[in-house]
Amino acid sequence: MVERQFPKLKAAGSSPVSRSLTIQVQLPDLFRSRIQKQQDIEANAFFESFQQPVPVSVRVNPAKTIAIPPSWQPVPWHPQGYYLPQRPDFTSDPLFHAGAYYVQEASSMFLYQVLTQVADLKQPLKILDLCAAPGGKSTLILSLLNDQSFLVANEVIRSRVQPLKQNLVKWGNPNMLLSNNDPADFEFLEGCFDVVVVDAPCSGEGMFRKDEKARNEWSPEQVMLCASRQNRILDKAAALVKKDGFLVYSTCTFANEENEEQMQRLLDSGIWESVSINVPPEWGITASSLNGVKGYRFYPHKVKGEGLFMACLQKTSGDNGEEVSGKKLSFLPPKQAAVLTKWLTNPASFSFVMGKEQIYAMPAFMTEVYARLSTRLSIVQCGFPIGKLAGDDLIPSHELALSTALHEQTPAVELDLSNALLYLKKGSLKPESGWPKGWATANYKGKRLGWMKVMPNRMNNYYPAEWRILKDIEI
Repeated sequence: MVERQFPKLKAAGSSPVSRSLTIQVQLPDLFRSRIQKQQDIEANAFFESFQQPVPVSVRVNPAKTIAIPPSWQPVPWHPQGYYLPQRPDFTSDPLFHAGAYYVQEASSMFLYQVLTQVADLKQPLKILDLCAAPGGKSTLILSLLNDQSFLVANEVIRSRVQPLKQNLVKWGNPNMLLSNNDPADFEFLEGCFDVVVVDAPCSGEGMFRKDEKARNEWSPEQVMLCASRQNRILDKAAALVKKDGFLVYSTCTFANEENEEQMQRLLDSGIWESVSINVPPEWGITASSLNGVKGYRFYPHKVKGEGLFMACLQKTSGDNGEEVSGKKLSFLPPKQAAVLTKWLTNPASFSFVMGKEQIYAMPAFMTEVYARLSTRLSIVQCGFPIGKLAGDDLIPSHELALSTALHEQTPAVELDLSNALLYLKKGSLKPESGWPKGWATANYKGKRLGWMKVMPNRMNNYYPAEWRILKDIEI
């Protein structure tokens, strides 16, 4: 019965059998030579793991709960993480488009353990994810925040901002600000963040099993180039952490130069301490302690996941930042704002700010944050656009449909799998008797996909054209 509550997704590839066969990965010779010299790695078992299929895992959105199929197996270090028996065609699952889960490599989910063990998540926290795309760690952080905490999700590469934005929108938590900036642009926020997360660009050794490009581009020179880049990023990131705050650093590589040595450089400054994380031995995670750095390594022959390094430092001294002045915001007049309140579960907790084209619903406590940060940062989104006013009527935004702030009593149309996929392809559906007239969300298994407007004889599909499914799917 539980299995039927979740769509049976078609496996990617020719057949499930093909997923169980070993694969052939040619590792760079110099990489193999270096690994054989690392004492904490059983080299033969390590190399053999690269010939095994890549595990597939997802992290379920606790704000958009779904029934878990019996075939899904828990990821030990995250309560909403699950391994799938094989890789399905996620594009064919409406729940994926609804933001009910995020496809994330299992090792990366260890961030949950770090944050829940070191940070007081009951307090109002300011968290920065400095290298946020494509959004795995940002969505994980958002699920841990209380109502008075917020996340700044930043991405420096412009081409990666829109995929990041789409994943944040699907996740639905409004307590976030999305920016497109170089780490140096944050200097005016020195000592302002309780937690700064740096998932640094690296040589990608931990992804060799599934990333041929990373294998082909790898060289010892590339490792050192990445280490130099990480030095710069960490110098900027470390300055942003307030006293007693935390810096969480991770890479998907095994090189000491990109991992422990980066942390050691900060420890040598005398204002940081390396923080221990409680890790049960049955998880298979390797705790390293090179020169006082307490790091956590994920080796693919010991854990069901890809290669990863993660460490956490706490700042023991330093001055906390001062609040900078912000620009004056243009708030929606009270009479017009009253039109919007029926669309939100808790409208009193939001302020409505006029944007260039749409009205933005921002958690009220974040308006000052936005006013300050927008003077010096390139802000892509704060809170979420709620829509446009046409007289006394709201033309709702797609972001509102996917937001957890949308009122639960908003009219909705429940679709079966074939009609949900047709909707996601921006196809036309014929209204059925009992459908509410006017604006309604298109739902699949109770999860909202987007807006439709139901007319007497037709339905207008308001799913964003740039989000629509383009691939051929059997409906």
